[in-house]
Amino acid sequence: MPKKDQQNPPEPNNTQPKNQPPKKTPFSSYIFSTLLLFAVIVVLYSLFAGVGSDKTPSVTLSEVARLAEAGQIKTIVISDQDLTVTKTDNTIVKSTKESTTSLVQTLSSYGVDAAHLNALDISVSTQSGLTFFLVTILPILLPILIVAFFFWMLTRQAKGAGMQAFTFGQSKARITDPNDQNNKVTFKDVAGAREAKEELKEIVDFLKNPKKFLDIGARIPKGVLLAGAPGTGKTLLARAVAGEAGVPFYHLSGSEFVEMFVGVGASRVRDLFKMAKRAAPAIIFIDEIDAVGRVRGGGFGGGNDEREQTLNQILVEMDGFEPNDKVIVMAATNRSDVLDPALLRPGRFDRRVMLDLPDRRDREEILTVHSTEKPFAEDVDLKVIAERTPGFSGADLFSLMNEGAILAARENRKKVAQYDLVRSIEKVLIGPERKSHLLNKKEKRITAYHEAAHALVASVLPDADPVHKISIVSRGSAAGYTMKIALEERKLTNKQEYLDDLAMSLAGYAVEDMMFGNVSTGPSGDLQHATALARAMVTRWGMSEAVGPLALESDDTRTMFGQPHAKEYSEKTSSLVDNEVQRIMKESLERAREVLVKHKNILEVIANKLMEVETLEQPEYEAILSAHGIPLKKLEAVI
Repeated sequence: MPKKDQQNPPEPNNTQPKNQPPKKTPFSSYIFSTLLLFAVIVVLYSLFAGVGSDKTPSVTLSEVARLAEAGQIKTIVISDQDLTVTKTDNTIVKSTKESTTSLVQTLSSYGVDAAHLNALDISVSTQSGLTFFLVTILPILLPILIVAFFFWMLTRQAKGAGMQAFTFGQSKARITDPNDQNNKVTFKDVAGAREAKEELKEIVDFLKNPKKFLDIGARIPKGVLLAGAPGTGKTLLARAVAGEAGVPFYHLSGSEFVEMFVGVGASRVRDLFKMAKRAAPAIIFIDEIDAVGRVRGGGFGGGNDEREQTLNQILVEMDGFEPNDKVIVMAATNRSDVLDPALLRPGRFDRRVMLDLPDRRDREEILTVHSTEKPFAEDVDLKVIAERTPGFSGADLFSLMNEGAILAARENRKKVAQYDLVRSIEKVLIGPERKSHLLNKKEKRITAYHEAAHALVASVLPDADPVHKISIVSRGSAAGYTMKIALEERKLTNKQEYLDDLAMSLAGYAVEDMMFGNVSTGPSGDLQHATALARAMVTRWGMSEAVGPLALESDDTRTMFGQPHAKEYSEKTSSLVDNEVQRIMKESLERAREVLVKHKNILEVIANKLMEVETLEQPEYEAILSAHGIPLKKLEAVI
C-alpha cells in the first residue's frame, strides 16, 4: 500500500568497507604439514635406500679362505667390513670380516699360506662423504630436525602473540604520502563548498610557508573541525588540504583509538602525534571524532573509562608545549553538538568549518566532476538533473551518476542518456523498482486515488511545492509516490508552507475515507511524517498560538547514550501540546478534504489516468490541470 511520500533524500551510509586482513593459518594445519612432510621423507628414504641393492649370495669367511687356498678367487674388494669376492668363473659372492683385524691376518688364521695370499688381488674401496652422510648420519639427524622444526613452529606462534601484545598501543593511522599521485586530491577535485575551501586555504598557506605567519607573531589554529551532514565531503576536503600543501596525511577513525584494554587509546594517541611531529609539517585527520570526543562525565566505565582517557590524551597533545610544531589536526563529525567543550575551546579545535548541503549551482559542479569518465549521450543536461535533486548531498550525487551508468550498461548501451540519470534520481531517492510487487485491481485503484489526492492538493494549495511526477509503480517500501520540486532553494520555511505540506501529506488518508468509506494501512507513513511535523511546529518552532514562542524540545531528541531526553515541562503543558498537535492535524485533514471535494472530478481524471499508464510525468500531469482550469506553478524562480 502507499507509504509516506519521499521528499527528502535518505542519508547515505558513509561507512566505507575496509580491506579484510588475510586469514591466519590455524596451528593445526602446521602440525598436519609437519607429519605429512615426515611421512614423505620416510617413504623417499626407504625407496632410495633400496636403490642399487642386489641379491648377491653371502658366504662365510671360512668359505672365502677355502676359495683362496684353492686359487679360485680372482679379486677381493674391501669396503669397511664388507668383502666383495669375484671368483675365477666371474661369479660374485659377499662376506664380512672383523672390523679390528685385517683381511690378510684373518685368512692366515684360517690356514691360507703366504703364497696364495700373495696371489690374491685385494683392493680397498673408500666410502664417499655423501654416502656416509645418507647411510650413517641422516637416520640419526632426520628425526632431530623434524622435532626441531615442530618446536620452532610452536615458538613462532608464541612469538607472534607476544609481538602483537607489544605493538598493541601503536597507532593504526593510514598514511598518504604527498608524492603518491594516484591518491592525491586537490581543491579542484572538490566541487562546491566554496566558503569552506576559502577558509582552508590559509591552512594550506601556513603549511607551505609557516615563516610568514610566525614572523608577524601569528599562530595558525592547531585544530580545524569540519562539521556537516553526512556525504557533504568532509573527508575529501581534509585530503584536499593535504594534497594542496604537499604534506603527509595521517588518517584514522575516532573508533580506532578505543579498545577494551584501559590505556591503549591514550597510547595510540601519543604514538600518532609522535609520528606526525617527526614528519612535520603534516596533517592528522580524525574521522567521526564524536566516537571519542563526546562530553565527559557520563558515569559509564567508572574512573577507568577508556573513551575519556583517550579524549584527555588528545586534549593534552593538542594543547602541547611547542607552539611551532607545524602539525595541523583536522577532524570531521556530523554531531558537533555532543562534543566536549574542552575540545572546542581556543587552542584546540577553535576553527570550525561548516559544510551545508549543496545548492543548485554546487550540485551542477559536483555532477560535472563525477561525469569526467562517463560517456554521455547528446541529450544529457546536467543543469536539469541539478534542478531535480534538491537536498541531495555530494555522496548522493555520486551514487546518482553511478546508478545512471549501471542502468546504461545493463541495457548494453555505450553511452549514458538523460533518461538513465532521471531514473537514477528516483532509485537513489526512493529505492529500486519492485516490478514483481504487483497490486491487485482493488489495491491499484486505492493507490491511484491515494497518489492523485497528494498531487491535486499540492497543486491547489498556494504554498505547497509543485508536483514533478506521480507513479503507482512500487519503489522501495512505497506502493506509489508523488515527487515534488521546490520552486526555489530555500533555507527557511514558514508556518503556512508547513501547513500546506501537512494538508498534502494527509490527502491520502482523506481520499481513502471519502472515496471508499474505509481507511487502509497505506497512509501509515504519511501519518508518521505529518504527526512528527505538527509536533515540531508546536514544541520546537513556536508555531502554535496556544503554546506560544517556547522551545520545549531540541533538534536532538535523545541523549548521548541513546535515551530520550526527559521532559522539562509540566504535565499541563504536555497536555496542551498534545491538544495543539491534534488540532493542527485535524485542521490540515479538513483542508485536504475540502480541496478533494471541490475538485473531485479532476481527482477522478488523474486517478483513472494513473490506473491506465501507471506513471504521469510533469507535462502530462500539467496538461490535465490546465484542461480543468487549475493554474500552474511556474519554475522560473529556480536559481
